[in-house]
Amino acid sequence: MINPRRPIGSRSPAASTPNPRRRILIAGAAGATVAALGVPRIVRAQAGPKIRVGYWPVAAGLPFFAAVEKGYFKEAGLDVEPNKFAGAQQVMEAMLSGRCDGSSNGTGSANLAIGEIAQPGLFRIFATNPSNAKHVLEEFLVPKDSAIKSLAELKGKRVASGPGIQNVTLAKTMLERAGAGAMQITELPIGQHVAALAAGQVDAVYTLEPTGTVGRLNGTTRVLEAGVVAHYVLGDPMAPWHGGSASLTTEFIRKYPNEAKRFIAAYARGIELVRTRPDEARPFLKGYTAIEGPLTAEVPLASYMLWSEFKPSDVAYFQKFYDLFTEKGIFEKKVVVEPMIYRG
Repeated sequence: MINPRRPIGSRSPAASTPNPRRRILIAGAAGATVAALGVPRIVRAQAGPKIRVGYWPVAAGLPFFAAVEKGYFKEAGLDVEPNKFAGAQQVMEAMLSGRCDGSSNGTGSANLAIGEIAQPGLFRIFATNPSNAKHVLEEFLVPKDSAIKSLAELKGKRVASGPGIQNVTLAKTMLERAGAGAMQITELPIGQHVAALAAGQVDAVYTLEPTGTVGRLNGTTRVLEAGVVAHYVLGDPMAPWHGGSASLTTEFIRKYPNEAKRFIAAYARGIELVRTRPDEARPFLKGYTAIEGPLTAEVPLASYMLWSEFKPSDVAYFQKFYDLFTEKGIFEKKVVVEPMIYRG
C-alpha cells in the first residue's frame, strides 16, 4: 500500500543521503596499498567517481533498483548513488546543472529531449523501457462504477494526468485523437490519482503504473484503456513507445569512459534479471517506489531495450514520438533521436 507519510513525489532522506554501504571504502593512495595486500576487487575499486543517478519512483525503474540492491554496480567496482526526484523534469534539470550524472529507466524521454535542446549533446541514451498494449506502463483510469466506456466519452469531463510536459502533452493529444476533442488537463502527482478518482474530484486520469494496479486491488478504479500512446500517437497498439530512458551525461562518459562502460554493463544485468527472473526482481520495487507488499507481485512490468538492440524500426518509432512534440510546439526545434543513442 502507499505510505501516506511519504508522498510518491517527495525526496526521502535516503534518496538524498548516500547509503553507508555505498560510501567509498578505499581512496587515493591507499588503493595501491590495498591492491598489494590482495584485498578483493569489489573493495579495491571503490576509489572511482561517485555516479549520481536520478530516478522517478515508478515501476519502470526496476532494472536500476535491482542492480543497486543485487550489488551489480559494486561488483563492477562502482560507487552509485540513487537520487529520487518528484518528476522526470527534475531529473533532467539535475543533469543539466551537473547534480546528476544520468537517469534511470522511467525518466520521460521527452523531458530528456528538452534538456538536449537546452544543451545539445548533454547525454546518451543506453536503454529504454518501451511499452504498448502488452507491456503496460501507461493507461487511462476511471472510477470502478463509471459509465464511461471509451476515451471519446471523456469529452467535457474532468481529466488529470501526471505532472510534467510529457504527460500533459500526451494526455491532450490522445484525447483529441480518440474523439474527445481539445481538453484541459489538470496536473496531479501520480500518488494522488487513485484518491482523486475515488473522491470524485476528477472523472478520469492519464497515469502510469502502479496506479492502475493500486486502484484495482483496492476496488476503486478500473482501466479504461492501456497502451494508449502506442495506439493514438504511434498508430499501432503493439508499437514500442520509448517513453522512458536510462542515460548517462556525455560529460561523465568523456571523463570516465571505463566507468561508463562498466556502469552500462552492470545496468544491463539488472535488465536481464527483470527479463528472465521477474519474481526475483519485483521485491526491489519496495523502498524506491510506493509499491510494496502484495502489490509487488501484481504490478505489470515494462519491456526494456538496450542500445545494442535498437533496430531501424525502433529508432523510427522513437522519432515519431519526438516529432509529436515538435508538431505541438513543445520542442522549439526538431530533436533527432539517432545521435542521442549511446554507441559504445
